[in-house]
Amino acid sequence: MPKMLSEAQVEQYRSEGYVCPIDALSVEEAAEFLARMEDLESREPDLWARSKMKAHLLMMWMNDLMRNSRILDAVEDVLGPDILGWSTGHFDKKPHDPSFVTWHQDATYWGLSEPTVVTAWVALTRSDRENGCMRVIPGSHHQGQLPHRDTDNKDNLLSRGQDIEVNVDEAQAVDLELRPGQISLHHTMLIHGSKPNFSDTRRLGITLRYVAAHVGQTSGFRDSATLVRGTDKHRNFIAEPRPRRDFDPEAVEFYNEIVAESRRRKDAVAADYQNKQKLLKAKAMF
Repeated sequence: MPKMLSEAQVEQYRSEGYVCPIDALSVEEAAEFLARMEDLESREPDLWARSKMKAHLLMMWMNDLMRNSRILDAVEDVLGPDILGWSTGHFDKKPHDPSFVTWHQDATYWGLSEPTVVTAWVALTRSDRENGCMRVIPGSHHQGQLPHRDTDNKDNLLSRGQDIEVNVDEAQAVDLELRPGQISLHHTMLIHGSKPNFSDTRRLGITLRYVAAHVGQTSGFRDSATLVRGTDKHRNFIAEPRPRRDFDPEAVEFYNEIVAESRRRKDAVAADYQNKQKLLKAKAMF
């Protein structure tokens, strides 16, 4: 039996690639995490410039959120009992912020062995249609890996501005509206994106990306993860240290090494992917 989700929600994840909303945190718990984040932001003005990947290695509040038992109960219902926390990040849109996210699939440049990966999108503020909530194309994860191109737009919140190279019928899009403390889960192959914030309120979401323990890295580069539930019999990732305080020197040293490796991996995987796409297009012309 599922621990957190209903059987209908588990089936929805399998068939449509997402579940929303899920009551994981209370409004008060969400406010506490937000306050901890804002306190750190006030002490570290360049916080997010220093923490673009795997922020859980540097920030206690993010590490605690990644290990939250109710979030993990929901993740276990779709991923299985042995779970690794692989990546964390934040998507912040201030009032009337032009930032957006192009239609894309998450795992295009990740280099993982299979898409047994789920993202928990945690709302620390209200996330709705007006302030640029996440939007998804139900069932699109069944299409497999689709071609993407990198784009260059300063307002695109994606690191490479990746944009899917297929026509997306926006009439099919579903807005994933959340109150503070609610989460959505989405499959790594699901097509999703978001529009700018047209409202007077901030829209802040935290992304927690989890992989099943048997998933591995195929790029040839080193990668790391944190065992957050169950057991890890496969040891496909370097075990991550748990920070004892914000910007724990030991964790910072590990972070700097693994993030440098991650950036090299993403560049290599992206270059290989784009070269393969060019070859496919060239063959299609003859």
